[in-house]
Amino acid sequence: MGRYVYMLVKALRLYLELDVLNEEMHFLEEHQAQHVQQLMRKPLKEQAKKSWLQRRVYEWDPHFRFPSRMIGTAVLALICLYIFVVTEFYIYQYVSRELKILEVNFEVLVASSNESEVLTSTVLHVKEFIDVMQGVWIFTTFAASLTSISYVFHILACYRKHMKRLWAGQKRFLPLESCQPSSSQSVAAIARYSGWQIAYLLWGYLIIHVVQCLFVTMIVYGFVLPIKHGHGLKMLKDLGIGILTAGIVIGLMMVQVVIAANFFLQPKISPEDKQKPLALNNRKAFHNFSYFLFFYNVVLGLGACLVRLFCSVILGAWLIARIDRTIMQKGYEVADLGFSTWVGMIFMDHYHTNPTLVCFCHILLTTERQQKRSNKYYCFSNPTEPRVSNRARTRWLLLYTLLNNSGLAALRKPKAESGSKDATQSYFA
Repeated sequence: MGRYVYMLVKALRLYLELDVLNEEMHFLEEHQAQHVQQLMRKPLKEQAKKSWLQRRVYEWDPHFRFPSRMIGTAVLALICLYIFVVTEFYIYQYVSRELKILEVNFEVLVASSNESEVLTSTVLHVKEFIDVMQGVWIFTTFAASLTSISYVFHILACYRKHMKRLWAGQKRFLPLESCQPSSSQSVAAIARYSGWQIAYLLWGYLIIHVVQCLFVTMIVYGFVLPIKHGHGLKMLKDLGIGILTAGIVIGLMMVQVVIAANFFLQPKISPEDKQKPLALNNRKAFHNFSYFLFFYNVVLGLGACLVRLFCSVILGAWLIARIDRTIMQKGYEVADLGFSTWVGMIFMDHYHTNPTLVCFCHILLTTERQQKRSNKYYCFSNPTEPRVSNRARTRWLLLYTLLNNSGLAALRKPKAESGSKDATQSYFA
């Protein structure tokens, strides 16, 4: 009840314009005014040297403040991530107890099966797999948690970077289809951003955890267990064959590039050019070169296609929690609903928190309120101020601007005046 009375009294005071000064003070934030002042200053010729942390990780900006929505989303995301990890750990403990019971049952089965070698070997492999998965799961839990936590702070850094680019009028970092989201989409996006960001982060943690678990398991079975069982030399031999095969493939690809640069391109037009022009030379030799390497390139393309698929799966799984960047191919970014939500949200914030626009609106409202408060005899309170018509002042400012910026004179379209008027007067009219 007390809270309601307080809100009612405050609304009445605002309606009666008793708290106008307080409202004016809070309309333009201090950091926004400082940001605009910084834009008006002349940039320094010599920039201060930045530390490694500022260049590689994060650089503090005293003139930027994150909105409460972003801070609240980050805090809630960390809390939900903590609850999710703890719940997953309890499930892991329950599954571990069940696997221990399964191991005991296997041992009893082996003891009562007249010592069958096949069954004994199978049971040993199962026990080894259970031990490996338990260790891998614990290790990847920490790795996936650290990755997800770093994503939370990285998203905040990307938010600041994207907002500054939009304030500067730069939209090239966005896909063409997303540069002008509709107003309704932006409003809906900012309403659902917090919930979607937390949901994407939780799904991303789970997917990253599973992917990391699979990769670490492959590493353990490919390198650790062979060395543990005394098969290290065989493992090194197989590894050497694989590295040699990959080296030959990569080497042949590099040889093709070197041959193309030295024999099938015309020389540089100017010695200062960084590379040769894209103009073929020795065309007959180039056709023979393409023919003899055709079948090799088919086999190489099969492997390159698998590498492309592998990299796409890894990057897609690794970046699924980050909705500040799309994981779709170019031209299909609109199908990424998470990225569309991010774009709509930053555009909504851009239109409502742009320091330059807010400062301009603050000046307009302040001037309007000052004019309303002044009496009708305001002109008599400033007898020293010269009376100049608006038309004369505008012409003088136009002339002064054109004299100091000669390049604008060529871009200005003169008015079509009668022949009796002076050309100069017509030009500056």
